[in-house]
Amino acid sequence: MEVINSINAVNNQVAKEFFPYFRVYKDGRIHRYKPIKKISPNSDYSRRVGVVSKDVIISNDPFISGRLFMPRVVDPVKKLPLLVYFHGGGFSLRSAFDPIYDQHVSSITAEANIVAISIDYRLAPEHPIPICYNDSWAALKWISAHANGVDQNLWLNNYVDFKQTFLLGDSAGANIVHNMLVQLGSNGLAGVKVVGAALIHPYFGGTGVFHNRLWMYLCQANTELQDRRKRPNIEDLKKTGCDKVLVFLCEKDIFKNGGMFYYENLKKSGWRGSVEIFESKGLGHTFHLKNPNSDQALDLMKTLVAASAMARRSGAVKVGRKRGVVPRAHGGDRGRNEKYGGVGGVWGAVGKDGGGAGRTE
Repeated sequence: MEVINSINAVNNQVAKEFFPYFRVYKDGRIHRYKPIKKISPNSDYSRRVGVVSKDVIISNDPFISGRLFMPRVVDPVKKLPLLVYFHGGGFSLRSAFDPIYDQHVSSITAEANIVAISIDYRLAPEHPIPICYNDSWAALKWISAHANGVDQNLWLNNYVDFKQTFLLGDSAGANIVHNMLVQLGSNGLAGVKVVGAALIHPYFGGTGVFHNRLWMYLCQANTELQDRRKRPNIEDLKKTGCDKVLVFLCEKDIFKNGGMFYYENLKKSGWRGSVEIFESKGLGHTFHLKNPNSDQALDLMKTLVAASAMARRSGAVKVGRKRGVVPRAHGGDRGRNEKYGGVGGVWGAVGKDGGGAGRTE
């Protein structure tokens, strides 16, 4: 009994503690404080909002997968924009198949009348950074292969206009969006035109020693805290591979300053696109996922759908109970606009059909 207790004591010794993300034991085990949850496609919520979904394998070696979402009723003649979603979770939590993200991406698909794919990149610390970036770029190249007819997926090949592709992510996923835009600006993506991107509560470094320690552990090959993937530099920002960017911040988010840093430096980088920033007052990190039916979350969704011009029909923007007000908005050098209705043209006309924001009732 004493020997067994001694072995258990050794096995339970903690090597690294990164609450609320994960704990690492000396024997190599990882304990996540939020277990990875996965639900099957075509969830009750998806069906309720008129969306169908299915899982796809992006790569077998390494194994990368994703979930495709599409409106249940589609026009067989008119192709739809494509949204590529990267989930958050500090590079170490959550999944594209998490109930929270299944609901979130289903909602966007339904409200914006688009096709969407949520990417299930591999998680740190088992798969250290930069694997999340490598997987995400591999996913974009997989999409490119469909745009060029090399690969065949009926949903993508039959219903997607690859010249109207959008990137969207929250938290760590928003950081991935930035890094994908830099790659796009440097390398391009055959057959795919990324017309816009949105970064919701982006992670570009936190405050204090804890988040520095966390980053260095997740990215052990790196010896510098000023990693350009975490703290974007002007040279990379100038390469941003799309014309329009939205940045969503919230007042009580510990990552707010990093998001503001990104916005300010993107503006002065020499990049030729336009950027808008929105701040939600009195709210914390990823509030829209934790309480998606709140007025503030519905306002965020409404602004996102309208401003991205992902809605083709005038009625598709109708999301919530009332017209939203975004507490703070900047329009690059165009000044500030407090009213939701004033930001509907942030992407401008998209594609051959012109797009547009539709009604903002």
